[in-house]
Amino acid sequence: MTTTAPPPMPVPSPGELPGEFVYDAALPNCPARQLLDQIGTRWSNLMLIAMTDGPRRYTELLRFVPGASRKMVTQTLRMLERNGMVERTITPTVPVRVDYALTGLGRSLLPLVWAVKVWAESHMDTVASAREDYDARETPPVSELNRRG
Repeated sequence: MTTTAPPPMPVPSPGELPGEFVYDAALPNCPARQLLDQIGTRWSNLMLIAMTDGPRRYTELLRFVPGASRKMVTQTLRMLERNGMVERTITPTVPVRVDYALTGLGRSLLPLVWAVKVWAESHMDTVASAREDYDARETPPVSELNRRG
């Protein structure tokens, strides 16, 4: 299943909007950090990407993200819905039909998610090479260096 990247959207700087409270995601108890923890997961990002072209049924989302368990997909969709990024629509048919779609807030996050996705895909060879170089080094762990010193 392929999806189409959304057009880039302007992102306001923190505190740019009048009366806006400035959050600091670097602080452990900041609500913005908690949100960042939730939207920064691979499953959240893949679910958002899966809904780029429109609403998806639960089974479509499962197929779009191979390796994700039903439990993980359910938890991720609930979290995205709770955070206002996904809307769930239940159609009372037999069997019941449930669709998930991005809200305006969810769509506003897409350009950022797509940018990270494209970056990861276009830099994977370089990252793989760096991993190989790192793994090939015979550098002892820091704990061993501390014992020697």
